[in-house]
Amino acid sequence: MEMSIFFKMLLFLYTLLLLHQLHTKAGNTLCRMMGDPKYPLISKNGDIIIGALFPVHSTETLPSFEFTKKPQPLSCSSVNLRDFRLAQIMIFAIEEINRSESLLPNVSIGYRIYDTCGSRLSTMSAIMGLMNVQEFGVGDKCTAQSPLHAIIGDSESTATVILSRTTGPFKIPVISHSASCECLGNRKDYPSFFRTTASDYHQSRALAYIVKDLGWSWVGAVNSDNDYGNYGMAIFLKIAQEEGICVEYSVKFYRTEKEKLQKVIDTIKKSTAKVIIAFVSFLEMGLLIDQLSIQNITGLQVIGVKSWITSENYITPNSFRVLGGSLGFAMRKINIEEFSDYATKAFWETTIPCLHTEGNSSQYALNCRRYEDLLVLKNYNEDVTEHRYSANVYEAVYAVAYSLHSLLKCKEQEGCEKGLTIQPQQVVEALKKVNFTVKFGDRVWFDSTGATVAQYEVVNWQQNSDGSFQFKPVGYYDASLPPDQRFVLNTENIIWAGGKLQKPRSVCSESCPPGTRKATQKGRPICCYDCIPCADGEISNETDSNNCKQCPGEYWSNAEKNKCVLKAVEFLSFTEFMGIVLVFFSLFGVGLTVLVAFLFYSKKDTPIVKANNSELSFLLLFSLTLCFLCSLTFIGRPTEWSCMLRHTAFGITFVLCISCVLGKTIVVLMAFKATLPGSDVMKWFGPAQQRLSVLTFTLIQVLICVLWLTISPPFPNKNMKYYKEKIILECSLGSTIGFWAVLGYIGLLAILCFILAFLARTLPDNFNEAKFITFSMIIFCAVWITFIPAYVSSPGKFTVAVEIFAILASSISLLFCIFAPKCYIILCKPGQNTKKHVIGKTPAKSY
Repeated sequence: MEMSIFFKMLLFLYTLLLLHQLHTKAGNTLCRMMGDPKYPLISKNGDIIIGALFPVHSTETLPSFEFTKKPQPLSCSSVNLRDFRLAQIMIFAIEEINRSESLLPNVSIGYRIYDTCGSRLSTMSAIMGLMNVQEFGVGDKCTAQSPLHAIIGDSESTATVILSRTTGPFKIPVISHSASCECLGNRKDYPSFFRTTASDYHQSRALAYIVKDLGWSWVGAVNSDNDYGNYGMAIFLKIAQEEGICVEYSVKFYRTEKEKLQKVIDTIKKSTAKVIIAFVSFLEMGLLIDQLSIQNITGLQVIGVKSWITSENYITPNSFRVLGGSLGFAMRKINIEEFSDYATKAFWETTIPCLHTEGNSSQYALNCRRYEDLLVLKNYNEDVTEHRYSANVYEAVYAVAYSLHSLLKCKEQEGCEKGLTIQPQQVVEALKKVNFTVKFGDRVWFDSTGATVAQYEVVNWQQNSDGSFQFKPVGYYDASLPPDQRFVLNTENIIWAGGKLQKPRSVCSESCPPGTRKATQKGRPICCYDCIPCADGEISNETDSNNCKQCPGEYWSNAEKNKCVLKAVEFLSFTEFMGIVLVFFSLFGVGLTVLVAFLFYSKKDTPIVKANNSELSFLLLFSLTLCFLCSLTFIGRPTEWSCMLRHTAFGITFVLCISCVLGKTIVVLMAFKATLPGSDVMKWFGPAQQRLSVLTFTLIQVLICVLWLTISPPFPNKNMKYYKEKIILECSLGSTIGFWAVLGYIGLLAILCFILAFLARTLPDNFNEAKFITFSMIIFCAVWITFIPAYVSSPGKFTVAVEIFAILASSISLLFCIFAPKCYIILCKPGQNTKKHVIGKTPAKSY
């Protein structure tokens, strides 16, 4: 273990010695250029040098790599007019500062502008050319400081990342006019980077806001496969998810990847989303437009970004057929005074070196060969006022000038201290503090990430009546304003895709109407859902409701399931069919009983009426009338009084009725016992005793009912357990013991009556009433025995109907079984209504 540590220490010391030796050799090595130097496209010497990288050309041609001879330099073609204008505005700003007597008064600014050709390879080559010094004095060593004080560029985020990482160790400040990748805001990785544009964080948020504001929840997404597109799209996708926006597909490609571009086109053709978010760099967008035109893919609402949305190159009759009506965020359009004239006159007269060459035409051609495609633009100025990044480049140059102005301790009358040595790190620190206003009114300062405030215009691709095209402003996004005022969109001024005036719809699933809820489709985004009707008792009163809400206890959902309404209250009413039928039978029983009473009263002196105590017969008829009438108390809306009345009236009247029957049964038994020799039993059960027995039996039931009503009386109750959709308004028993005590007492008397009547059924008589009492008690008991399970199992108002039916059935059975035979004799067999026939001895028939 100790040996291992020893060897590691030796290895560490050896490494330190080796690095020291290499550093010493490098310090003593004379500088010489390795390979051919990379010369700037346009340059000018000065006391201060500002470098710049612009993709002035957009197409790069690679030489053949045969490895048998030295490769030819990379060649560029296809002028990128936008970035050429940016190079011009940089020179214009520098010349303006050089003429100024208040800003860097006695200091001249030079520049070196390199063409990156829009490729990573050329960008790296241009950076190396920019960092190197082309001229070396005799004996110069490789420890010299770079003459650059700042670098303006690049136009693209990926190229700017390469630039910033390469220049980072040298602390040279890089100021980009359009590299908006969020990644460049990391001060740890890019401490010397600044930009006169905002981070794409704001643009990505604004894209999500515009999609949300226009009600689109189903979009496609295409981005460049570079830092600009990848970072920007990542932020958009994150915010889109937070805002409930679903992305059907997210595809990307790079300008050199034709297969991926074709895959993007195929994906767009197959998709159902009508809106596409195109977070695409300037050069990739040109390729995408070409393919969309070739494939004739139209009718899609494209939402673009500032890199391409206001490019004059792309708004042509052919591209407008595909992208007409596109919306997007653009840099604000600012007109810089005098630049238009400078771009067409002074620039060509003072900047392009071949135009100043004197001598023969061959020499002229040699010097101008690299500028021949740019010279075509010499008299073209129609696009000058349309370029929206010009102000950013202008502000970047002035930011460098103001930082150097403070470092060189410049004073308007005395000038600047030109002898001071300015380190790049000093320029970086000075840039962090700049705060000035340019001539067109913008205030320039950098935040903690090195960026400026996000301010975008929302533009719409429209065609004028004369056939020309325009980028019509229809809104804005300003991050400096309060959150609720940052984004404004005037939809009435927008012409949508395909020249339509109506906003296109782009949803995976149509909105769920009130009364339904959203159910996400398995394996698909949350915007793809089915509309499921709310369950019974639940509602949704909003469009696109995620859940249905349960109605409160006494409420139920309506048919549309969008409103809670009061539940239907159910009880046995007098107006419904079943109530009417039961009332009819109840009154029919009352009427029949009254008729029997009238008949008996009219024949009260006949033997058949006087037999077995006519007083009990009339009392029985009276109690039966009450029994029929008490059934009416069970019909109608239950109230506190009706609930107490119905059960007590039922219990007392039935006990009165059964007591009368029991009394008649005992009279029958006593009457036949009295016929035995030496029996005086009738004196113990005469009329007085009969009345007393009926009264005693009835008072016992009255006592039970009083106790029931005192301890826990019946009360009206809303039963919401049996039916969910309606309320059963019923009389709760209060004390179930009280209820079953009442029924039990009635049953006890009925069984006693049945037993006595059954014993007396064989007594000899032509008219033995015990037989009919026995039969009536059988029916009575059968009705009430079947009543119990029917009562327990019947729901709602049917419970009441079953109880009424039992009352009516048992009452009618008593009326018919006891009084029908007597009525038959009175009405149909008057000859048998004699004392002789009633007490006549005949052989008894078994029953």
